[in-house]
Amino acid sequence: QVHVVESGGGLVQAGGSLRLSCAAFGRPFSLYAAGWFRQAPGKEREFVAHINRSGSGRYYGGSVEGRFTISRDNAKNTVYLQMNNLKHEDTAVYYCAARGDSVGYTQAYLYNYWGQGTQVTVSS
Repeated sequence: QVHVVESGGGLVQAGGSLRLSCAAFGRPFSLYAAGWFRQAPGKEREFVAHINRSGSGRYYGGSVEGRFTISRDNAKNTVYLQMNNLKHEDTAVYYCAARGDSVGYTQAYLYNYWGQGTQVTVSS
């Protein structure tokens, strides 16, 4: 069983950048597809991006495509989310999720393992 922990959140001005990290413990992260989701107060959890086990396949939600980049370094057991040109509406708790499969999915319920989340706040 894998355990994932997010880090890298914080407060940033609109137009700025942040990089989130998702570190895996317990099993090699290379065995899992990974995804990032976010949830703003009063809103449902939203798909952000996913990446397949090898890192060769990536997919993004429409609201972040072109601004966010998901990547992974399996040697470091870590998945990243580089967020550029941040907007106030990107403010949310960001969650990393893992699934014991070769490919990722946009549906949150298909992921078995979740981190505690990291807060991202974008000031306008």
